[in-house]
Amino acid sequence: MEAEGLDWLLVPLHQLVSWGAAGAMVFGGVVPYIPQYRDIRRTQNAEGFSTYVCLVLLVANILRILFWFGRHFESPLLWQSIVMILTMLLMLKLCTEVRVTNELNVKRRFFADFDPRHFWHWSSFGDYVQCVVAFTGVAGYITYLSIDSALFVETLGFLAVLTEAMLGVPQLYRNYRHQSTEGMSIKMVFMWTSGDAFKTAYFLLNGAPLQFSVCGLLQVLVDLAILGQAYAFARHPPKPAPHAAHPASAKAL
Repeated sequence: MEAEGLDWLLVPLHQLVSWGAAGAMVFGGVVPYIPQYRDIRRTQNAEGFSTYVCLVLLVANILRILFWFGRHFESPLLWQSIVMILTMLLMLKLCTEVRVTNELNVKRRFFADFDPRHFWHWSSFGDYVQCVVAFTGVAGYITYLSIDSALFVETLGFLAVLTEAMLGVPQLYRNYRHQSTEGMSIKMVFMWTSGDAFKTAYFLLNGAPLQFSVCGLLQVLVDLAILGQAYAFARHPPKPAPHAAHPASAKAL
């Protein structure tokens, strides 16, 4: 009787918590990039951030949206992908503008050159958009032809979440190559870790496809590895390299 009397409070409270969790899923993924975006704008230096992070997330979320057409999953996860794609395009636009401004007397590179040596290192934001549109068109056409194959759809879903699980790998490699995390926002990585932990718990509690949960756990492990790098390099910073006449700038991947 007492439980029934509390229904008027518990039901809307449960609904409110559900809406809050859904909102956190949709917008929580972009929050870690806010401090990195502000740092790049403030310093006008994008060297510490790997734009391959943007590539990984663009590919992962485009594939996830295509997976939705074959196997519908919760709407917040679909909207999360749309919001993340827009966010990564904004990050790319800023990084490209800053890099091109800082590069003097460098030959302009274009997507239409189809030069693999300069892949994802073009001179105009428009070239990145062309690449994303081309990938979406090809992947979408293949999905349209194969949408009736359960094996293809499940493989597509696995590739989507596995690609997203590799999100931190470009940054992990960049840090290892330079033996430094200089220019990388530690706040961003802390937010990655907390967000990925929340996301994985959300997958487990809401019965998301198994691929989502497994790759979410892998993503948390990569985040922790990056935090480990930050701690290690802070305790044992590398010795400064000898001064050179024309030092090469340490470019993120």
